[in-house]
Amino acid sequence: MLDDRKLAVLRAIVTDYVFSREPVGSRAIVERHNLDVSSATVRNDMAALEEEGYITHPHTSAGRIPTDKGYRLFVDRLGMMKPLSIGEKKAIAAFLSGVVDIDDIVSRTVRLLAQVTSQVAIMQYPTMTSAVVRRIDIVPLHDTRVLLILVNSSGKVSQRTIDLGVADENTVGLVRERLNEALAGMGPRRAAEMLQDFTSCLMPEVRGLASTVVAALLDILAAERSTKVVVAGINNLTQFSDEFKTSLAPILDALEEQVVLLKLLGEATSDVTVRIGQENHHVNLASASVVASSYGVDTTGAGLGVVGPTRMDYPATMASVRAVARYVSRILAER
Repeated sequence: MLDDRKLAVLRAIVTDYVFSREPVGSRAIVERHNLDVSSATVRNDMAALEEEGYITHPHTSAGRIPTDKGYRLFVDRLGMMKPLSIGEKKAIAAFLSGVVDIDDIVSRTVRLLAQVTSQVAIMQYPTMTSAVVRRIDIVPLHDTRVLLILVNSSGKVSQRTIDLGVADENTVGLVRERLNEALAGMGPRRAAEMLQDFTSCLMPEVRGLASTVVAALLDILAAERSTKVVVAGINNLTQFSDEFKTSLAPILDALEEQVVLLKLLGEATSDVTVRIGQENHHVNLASASVVASSYGVDTTGAGLGVVGPTRMDYPATMASVRAVARYVSRILAER
């Protein structure tokens, strides 16, 4: 357990390193942070912090820099969110005012986040969490093909063309009827779970055709549950190229993978979630930090945030991410 003075020394090291990009020495801490102790005392505290793994020295310099563990303690116990100024709040409101549709909301939001944080901004399109299956139709086209149609409660119509081979009309009708009985009123996730055992409840002679229909329905439901992530501010990473342990390439690769970004944003809470360095499960993000928040209202929900180096102004970034998420939630609630 660190005492208050060592915590103050750690706070000073994190704060100075974030803004100077230079290892922080004991003399600088004494001169800048009014700790009321000598340089020798601060050096002893720094030695204890290093032994505990909260700071390290990158080379022979007498200065120290925070480790991922040090940043985590700073975020959890030492880094109070910086309140946004009236001017910053007005700027956010102005930037997001007059949005036309969801595409416009997402486009403006990621550009705004990238601008105010100088990081890479990521934002998931809002998903309709309350939409349920309303109706399933199977419409004959020509030859052996049919059009599979799923209509949900929000009015969205999804379609797939599938080949059922030579299929009896009564058999097709039976499968359609059973599907509607089983899935009507269910959300995409629950419907997908129900379909896993759907064919086992049917007569053997119907299962082959039903399996083809079920596979197509699962594709549609997967699309209903998934969403895309928009990225902005990639160029902001270039200013931090010397801070990533290897190169920018792994970070850029991760930012191109929608599944990775959806997982990052899926971990966000209604307040702010911070993942630092090795806390990110994807190996390509092991030298980066992610600050994210969920946004939305009762019927929609998703996440937004930023990706940047571990040497990040966490209090300011966390405040910006939370403020933007709340503004977007307010906009969605008014639509």
